[in-house]
Amino acid sequence: MIAIKHLVPDLLGPDLKLVFCGTAPSKASAAAKAYYAKPGNKFWPTLHAVGITPTRFAPQEYPALLGFGIGLTDLCKVHAGVDSELPEGAFDRTALARKLRKYQPKIVAFTSKNAAQSYFGHAVDYGWYAMNHSSRQTSSRFFVLPSPSGLATRFFDIEIWRELANGID
Repeated sequence: MIAIKHLVPDLLGPDLKLVFCGTAPSKASAAAKAYYAKPGNKFWPTLHAVGITPTRFAPQEYPALLGFGIGLTDLCKVHAGVDSELPEGAFDRTALARKLRKYQPKIVAFTSKNAAQSYFGHAVDYGWYAMNHSSRQTSSRFFVLPSPSGLATRFFDIEIWRELANGID
């Protein structure tokens, strides 16, 4: 079996309280080899603003999130760009389900409706998502966030991010 190199490596491990899952890295993130690295992305300032992190991290500092029990991954690990630029079938739901079964994070937060809808296979609303855990073989709780991407500014609502922050043990 040939190992496929991820454009931005997963940040996953045991005992995670929260894993953020996006669709795919932007071209800027792939070039920087760091999550949410495109200028204008609200991910890093929002994590700090809602109290998920004690300070505002720069994208290149993402590995430090593990020390706070936070992980990062994407549905697509081998292509970069906005969702409409990705090839058909780029989202690997099976690989994500396998990672979630292995690491069993307490919460999985999708950083866009598109990411959550691609994983679950149907339309979703923002906020906590109720699901049949046996269908994905994980005890994780799921949360759907508005995208922090600069391209999705009109949908962004920091209050939904606050709701997530308030639900973290």
